[in-house]
Amino acid sequence: MPQADAKVLTVIPARLESSRLARKLLLRETGKSLLQHTWENACRATRPIETIVAVDHPLLAEECRRFGAPCVMTSPDCQSGTDRLAEVAANRPEADVFVNVQGDEPELDPRTIDQVVERLLASPDAAIATIASPIREESMLHDPAVVKAVCNSAGEALYFSRSWIPRMRDWSPEILSSASTEGGDPPFLHHLGLYAYRRDFLLEFATLAPAPIERLEKLEQLRALWHGRKIVVGVTQKATPGIDTAADYQAFVQRQRTAVL
Repeated sequence: MPQADAKVLTVIPARLESSRLARKLLLRETGKSLLQHTWENACRATRPIETIVAVDHPLLAEECRRFGAPCVMTSPDCQSGTDRLAEVAANRPEADVFVNVQGDEPELDPRTIDQVVERLLASPDAAIATIASPIREESMLHDPAVVKAVCNSAGEALYFSRSWIPRMRDWSPEILSSASTEGGDPPFLHHLGLYAYRRDFLLEFATLAPAPIERLEKLEQLRALWHGRKIVVGVTQKATPGIDTAADYQAFVQRQRTAVL
């Protein structure tokens, strides 16, 4: 299908319970729930035709109705946000591309949503597109919560890991300050949890057996690589913070308060 004709749908998978910050999507110290912030921000992207929320609990559905977001109830048995997207895709045959925006990403640049869509549509043989940003702090290389991506010269993913990859044999901190190699590409990439899927692959993905490397790393995107599917990676210069902990949320609240002053 020509790029201009592809119909794109953004889906925000929303799960009520979370392990590190209880019911975080309903937190509302700013006057809006975290889920409302994420939805309103995602709606600013220009490429998708619609932004909907895929919820797993009536409380989240009620919250969506309160601020006017279209939502669909998905099975509480879904193991991941991708499974929730697959449920939506099964009932939205008119959409060609589905973008997965995590519900705890209220500050994601809407232009990055458009970027991941264009990255997928520019690669007809790719099943998935995702986004990464240059790593410029050494502490991030050691942090297993910061997923690293390694790509080939065409910007296609070779591997994702919680470990420091590629691992320099002779470490030099200067390489982070330059944030580039001789070819002009960032030497270390932080993989961001934003995906664009083709509909047919999204439906297939939910049926594929989890891969051994996926189980080890606890990284779902490795399932696609294990089964021989292509993932293309776009690069953005800025990584926006997600909300995982109470400290993350309080920092977000403070940024919001500062922004309105």
